[in-house]
Amino acid sequence: MAKEIKLGNQLVGKNHPTYIVAEIGINHNGDLNIAKRMIHAAQYAHVDAVKFQKRTPRICVPLEEQKKMRETPWGYMSYLEYRERVEFNEDEYREIDRLCKELGIDWFASVWDEESVDFLEAFDPIAYKVPSASLTDHSLLQKLLDTGRPIILSTGMSTMEQIQAGVEKIGDMDRLVITHSTSAYPCDPDKLNLRMIQTLDAAFDCPIGYSGHEVGLIPSVVSVSLGACLIERHFTLDRAMWGTDQAASVEPQGMEKLVKYVRVTEEALGDGIKKVYDEELPSLQKLRRVK
Repeated sequence: MAKEIKLGNQLVGKNHPTYIVAEIGINHNGDLNIAKRMIHAAQYAHVDAVKFQKRTPRICVPLEEQKKMRETPWGYMSYLEYRERVEFNEDEYREIDRLCKELGIDWFASVWDEESVDFLEAFDPIAYKVPSASLTDHSLLQKLLDTGRPIILSTGMSTMEQIQAGVEKIGDMDRLVITHSTSAYPCDPDKLNLRMIQTLDAAFDCPIGYSGHEVGLIPSVVSVSLGACLIERHFTLDRAMWGTDQAASVEPQGMEKLVKYVRVTEEALGDGIKKVYDEELPSLQKLRRVK
């Protein structure tokens, strides 16, 4: 039964601590110093990994969108120019890799195209994340399969049939984590559908996680009680920063709380076997009249 997987030096599955990922994504806005501050803050919060997003903009941005103009903190520019502005180059990723190794925190990235896979292979990533938008890109899935690395498959804006087809393309359940997600930023509680974690768990023989885009922490903590073995939340230094993902992100203090709440929840869930605890004995002796 392929119900656990190794990410970095940690086993991820139902009998292991929840693997918690702070998704930096593009919330760094292309600023390496901001990214470094975020890595330090994530490590201080005791998350297990930080995650970035890697795109080749000329491939990923549809032609009809590339020349559309938009206001940005760096001036009025085309959407393609903006996407290129927030991408890190090889030297910047080497600095990210160096800092994460120094701090002892895992890092990896969502990959949106095959060139990005080739780019990241040089850094020996612990895994690759397939963003929800790419779940149906079977050519990309094949490229990831060829690397031999673990794959985390996000399932937002997808039908069960599309998820099944993606899983069948990957095939190797020993390398797969599936994360339930709803691709709304931020996502209203009535669209989170957390019971899908149990649905996916029943349908697929691999660890199931949760990639949350809600405001607040409660649903992410509840996901653990529903069986999520991995939690991913967007991370930011300040939700008021410019960027489309900031409002659905968790700030450093919130990430510290999330990690604490998840660890308490893991302890509280127990093993499901009824027992009388030593701490109950004084109450038992004092209060129970009929033995």
